[in-house]
Amino acid sequence: MKHASMFEVIAARCWNLLNEGKPFTPIFVVGTMLLFYIQGWGSATFWMTIGLAFLLTLPLFIIYYHYDFPLMLRNYLWIPFVIYLMVWGSISLSLLLFALGLYFFFTIFFWGTFYYHLRIGTTWLNFTRFWKLVLKNSDSTSGNAQEQLPKFLLLLSTWNLFYVQLSSGLTINFGNYIWFLISIAVLSWVLHYYLFDWKPTEKLTYTDNVKENNQPINNKVVMIVIDGMRKERFQEANTPFLDKLRNDGTEYTQMETVYPARTVVCFSSMMTGTYPKEHGIKSNMVWNLGIKVESIFDSLRKINKRGRILGVAHLIDSMGDDVEAYTAVGHNDTVDRNIIEKAKRTMEAEDLDFFTIQLISTDQTGHSRGVLYDEYIQKIEEADHLIEEYVAWMEAKGYMKNTTLLICADHGQADGIGGHGHLDEGERFVPFFLHGPSIEKGKKVEKKNSLTSIAPTIAYLLGAPYPSHSRGDVLEEAFNLRKEEQL
Repeated sequence: MKHASMFEVIAARCWNLLNEGKPFTPIFVVGTMLLFYIQGWGSATFWMTIGLAFLLTLPLFIIYYHYDFPLMLRNYLWIPFVIYLMVWGSISLSLLLFALGLYFFFTIFFWGTFYYHLRIGTTWLNFTRFWKLVLKNSDSTSGNAQEQLPKFLLLLSTWNLFYVQLSSGLTINFGNYIWFLISIAVLSWVLHYYLFDWKPTEKLTYTDNVKENNQPINNKVVMIVIDGMRKERFQEANTPFLDKLRNDGTEYTQMETVYPARTVVCFSSMMTGTYPKEHGIKSNMVWNLGIKVESIFDSLRKINKRGRILGVAHLIDSMGDDVEAYTAVGHNDTVDRNIIEKAKRTMEAEDLDFFTIQLISTDQTGHSRGVLYDEYIQKIEEADHLIEEYVAWMEAKGYMKNTTLLICADHGQADGIGGHGHLDEGERFVPFFLHGPSIEKGKKVEKKNSLTSIAPTIAYLLGAPYPSHSRGDVLEEAFNLRKEEQL
């Protein structure tokens, strides 16, 4: 397993510009418009006219950048386009067909086939399935056709309308356009105020259900995150070793991820104990590098203990030097094996007190092949074998003495291209269980909990102070300690 190069770190950030729905829409619309009118590039008049038309369209770009329209909200995006057709009735069919062709070429062939073949080794025929995933995906990414289509059709039509009118010297009816903008802004606000109501409840107080513990209970905590493992698909898979850990430990059956459920966001919340609005990481596209609050790694440093994440390159954007980044470019059939081998070398070299290992093959399969197919379950089952091997290696090396294992996913995955972010079905609740000498055996905790509980729970087990802005509850139900030892 190779270390992620600086080129890969930068490439991951650039790719997120095209993957995340917010930046993709304006990038795609501007690129499409300029390519469609490529014959005018040599004219200064063209650039002046199309630039002015863009400025007139800019308020519409801003509205669509500010508001997400995931899940069922995307259905309402056709209303503004229908109103546009009723009021102006002016479209360039060739421009819109050109845009549709570019969009489906990008998502189905460039992304779903070419990109995934080069990065993780999917077949050159992946497009035969990927087109169905793009049409079904519901999260606000560039691969959500049902959200992106009405957005870019309206933006292109409006921009082109102004371009044609300015080029022809026609009078622009600003009154109708202003009312149109106001109507879209009001519609967007109403939809998000009254219908955008599925976000998880956030705890307002700092961690207070258990006092800080300055006497370590465990020597080590090892957390293995099976990225993107959907809970019910895990339950369907044949995973004898993980089932043994789950049944012999404590399982939290209602463990809820954070919102938005994007990988960098989830890891940031797991390692800080708080929510995106506080730690500052709100998507995989991280504009301001680094979390704004203390992490569990900062807490461990205060007591001269060491922690590390072995994870993908874009986790560096939030967690910095506490991440040992591996390359995510490699065949999907071998990537988790290479990660486990790297995890062995890392533990042997550093003897970490807290070690998080991110397995990514399950997530990558969901994104490239879909979560409702056999390939997805096969990757979960492969993870089961690799985790069993790693734990056996830890035991043979003496690292499992008084060690707690924590197994979880950072988020689930929805239908389509394994989208995740806005908590569609399959995303919100994740597999989560602990196993070890200080963990209750055969216990199931049914009450709802949050992944923000991870940081304070690890701090408690290792005798460290809670991170400064930790809000999650310590998962005290899992401890087989006497109550008076916890108070």
